[in-house]
Amino acid sequence: MRRMTLLTLLALSGSLTASAQVSDPTRLPKMRVYVGTYTGPVSKGIYRLDFDPVSGTLTGKALAAETTNPSFLAISPDHKNLYAANEVGKTDGQPTGSISSFAINPKTGDLTALNRQPSGGADPCYVVVDPTGKYVLTANYSGGSVEVLPIVESGRLGAPTVTIRHQGSSIDPGRQTSSHAHAIDLDASGKVAIAADLGLDQLMIYRFDPQTGKLKANPTPFASVKPGSGPRHFAFHPDGKHAYAINEMASTVTAFEYDPAQAKLAEIQTISTRSPGGKPGNSTAEILVHPSGKFVYGSNRGDDSLAIYAVEPASGTLKLVGHQATGGKTPRSFGIDPTGRFLIAANQDSSTLVVFRVDRETGRLQQVGEPLSVPAPVCVKFVPIEG
Repeated sequence: MRRMTLLTLLALSGSLTASAQVSDPTRLPKMRVYVGTYTGPVSKGIYRLDFDPVSGTLTGKALAAETTNPSFLAISPDHKNLYAANEVGKTDGQPTGSISSFAINPKTGDLTALNRQPSGGADPCYVVVDPTGKYVLTANYSGGSVEVLPIVESGRLGAPTVTIRHQGSSIDPGRQTSSHAHAIDLDASGKVAIAADLGLDQLMIYRFDPQTGKLKANPTPFASVKPGSGPRHFAFHPDGKHAYAINEMASTVTAFEYDPAQAKLAEIQTISTRSPGGKPGNSTAEILVHPSGKFVYGSNRGDDSLAIYAVEPASGTLKLVGHQATGGKTPRSFGIDPTGRFLIAANQDSSTLVVFRVDRETGRLQQVGEPLSVPAPVCVKFVPIEG
């Protein structure tokens, strides 16, 4: 009998996380975790592990596929394919990174390489699959561009439907003399894309056509953050009315009201990610909203911590709950399992994954077990084990 799918878990996650207990947690299906890394002397590509959503245990680490610098990953809605951003400056002699497609073996979790396509710019650092499962969207950091690639037969990638290069700069002469597109995300409708551009201090707003795979600028084409902030990643709240950007350079989170009909963002708050007395040199990386919508988490590199916020339901504003040390060095991305019970932090420079149990009443985190060695981990994604 086929196990409960990840999409079903996502649909149920709100009710699971809203209550203090799961009626029968032993019936939760096991999941597989894929880890994107920076390759080098130790890491060879994408790693896989088995995850027990009852105990929070990670086991069975193995290399799922060899590929260069798969720094960010995305899973297709049917869980049959994985897509990786190969964060490199050149591909086949051209000044562009690439996006690689893989078929997922549902029994073993191994990945079979299908093909790759140019990303439309150097150093792609983000990738997402649209809700229809027909397109992959990516952001190129050094290339200052975003691109859409169609998913064709068996999960392979076709030639791009559109590549858009951002123009402009902001106030920091070291890091903001040109565009640095750092992420691109779709709202719940799958028809609005928001691209966080660190170099411009802007969140670029696009209308996305899931029939043609085209992007076009929204009538209100962007929302700005405070100059010098450097927006990096972006997350929509499940209520569809609020969203959050984490600002790498300023170590802040900016909260927005979101009007899905007009695709407009209106800033309502900016709050620090840091605890008092933090040392200079911190920068932020990932931001995620808990499946319940009750909490927001952001990672601090330098402080090596996760900032924990409670969401005020009516306004969408954030209140700092506290900080949790990630048990390693330089936390990049992290993942929250679909039931909202556990968070896995990827500590890049200590080459460790650390699992935390989420208190679904307060949002606070408690470490589970010891750190697990995975070379230069950057991104964590969950897939159900079916059988």
